[in-house]
Amino acid sequence: MPQLNDSTVDVTHDDTLGTLIDQLFETPPHSKNSTQVMDNVLARLGQQLQCDRVFLYLRSPDAQIGRVPFCWKKQPSVPTIYDPAWKSEDPALAEDDPMFAAALKAQPSIFVEDVETAGPEVLNREFERQTFGHRALIHAHLRSEQTLWGILQACVFEEPRAWSQSDRQLIGQAVTRLTPFAIDYVKSEPELATSK
Repeated sequence: MPQLNDSTVDVTHDDTLGTLIDQLFETPPHSKNSTQVMDNVLARLGQQLQCDRVFLYLRSPDAQIGRVPFCWKKQPSVPTIYDPAWKSEDPALAEDDPMFAAALKAQPSIFVEDVETAGPEVLNREFERQTFGHRALIHAHLRSEQTLWGILQACVFEEPRAWSQSDRQLIGQAVTRLTPFAIDYVKSEPELATSK
């Protein structure tokens, strides 16, 4: 198992994370087992990235609705991001949040080392403060054929954070492996099927 503090370890070859992600495809997307496995995946990502919170936002590109069904946090004092039900995306969200606009345009994932010094072309500082409260973050885009299906977000709260090459590789691997799960989850959502 890779050590969390050893920057020379290639975390993209983490067998535990890969095994956990593989388990996601062995159970129905909306089952209790699937939820437990995803919780473990996010916990493993959080531990490897040494961050305070990791959550997964999933969205239906056709209905333009989304929710955060999965959130891991390092300790109870960290705010939980969770949506119990699907909700319509705010039509102004892409205007208010440059990172969401970038995700919709299928641009690469964004690594913010310091919310306080990032430029307005990267993020809306006030929106980030009010909505999330984090100091540094990864805004990873789960997309297929230029369509956004979800956002994997990892963050730290107290201080800026330089995201290493290993962090970037780990996120790249996670995005590649989790995108099919995101698509399956959205397409098999009973609530969305009944609303058609």
